[in-house]
Amino acid sequence: MNITLDEIQNFIAVVDTGSITKAAQQLDQTVSAASRTLGRLEEKLKTTLLRRITRRIELTDEGEAFLERARDIVAAVENAEEQMATRRSSPAGRLRVDAASPFMLHVVVPLIAGYRERFPDVDLELHSSEGYIDLLERRTDVALRIGRLKDSTLHARPIGSSRIRCLASPAYLEARGMPRKVSELSKHSLLGFTEPDTLNDWPLLDEKKQPVHIKPTISASSGETLRQLAIEGNGVVCLSDFMTRDDRDTGRLVQVLAKHTVEFRQPINAVYYRNTAISARIASLVTYLVESIGESGFDH
Repeated sequence: MNITLDEIQNFIAVVDTGSITKAAQQLDQTVSAASRTLGRLEEKLKTTLLRRITRRIELTDEGEAFLERARDIVAAVENAEEQMATRRSSPAGRLRVDAASPFMLHVVVPLIAGYRERFPDVDLELHSSEGYIDLLERRTDVALRIGRLKDSTLHARPIGSSRIRCLASPAYLEARGMPRKVSELSKHSLLGFTEPDTLNDWPLLDEKKQPVHIKPTISASSGETLRQLAIEGNGVVCLSDFMTRDDRDTGRLVQVLAKHTVEFRQPINAVYYRNTAISARIASLVTYLVESIGESGFDH
């Protein structure tokens, strides 16, 4: 039969991307080459793996069964690569990383060049998700999560923590005035999260010493969107220091109600399944992040 690894990877790419065109782009092939490779695999297996339905592709029962085995084969090859890399004391192979877009953009991306210089044999695949994801379903090796963890099936390694504080642009404050008391926030445009609602708990205490929970005037799913809205003068926002440090240093955003702000730190963890077969690759990235962020984290 002589099925090749390229044919298996091509099949998996078509399934994961949902189309031969996207799979071809991912594999840096022409669409016709990807289509021929898939056809050759089906011919060797003497079965139909995928049904071509208008605008989408659907697995047959045989395709479902083969996909599970195909993923096992690719995982075994990656594991073999990892074992050989461990023998060379140099991690190698693909590492799929997921993080919320603000953390990816403001923390991870600036550190990638240094990481690649130290570990040139690790091929990084970076994804951004605003909410929690199923690591297995999304084929993610390690996720960088901000906030308290709930899933006990995951192994977690702390990589730092970050304060949150209330901020606004100078232009907004000039137009609407600087709030002097927490109660004055009711007169302002407030920028908050669509979900989870707990992200709209701000590190402030009202006159009765009770925590403040805001109802957003404008809400968004991404902290990066809220940051941009605040910079453009749309209202008061509460964000983590890791994504606003440069804005505060340059004066694009200034702190609001500093005297009424209580210390609250968001924990940041790298999470992955305990039985992962690519621990050397994960360890290389996580250790590099911990070293680069340092003990002081994002404080200043």
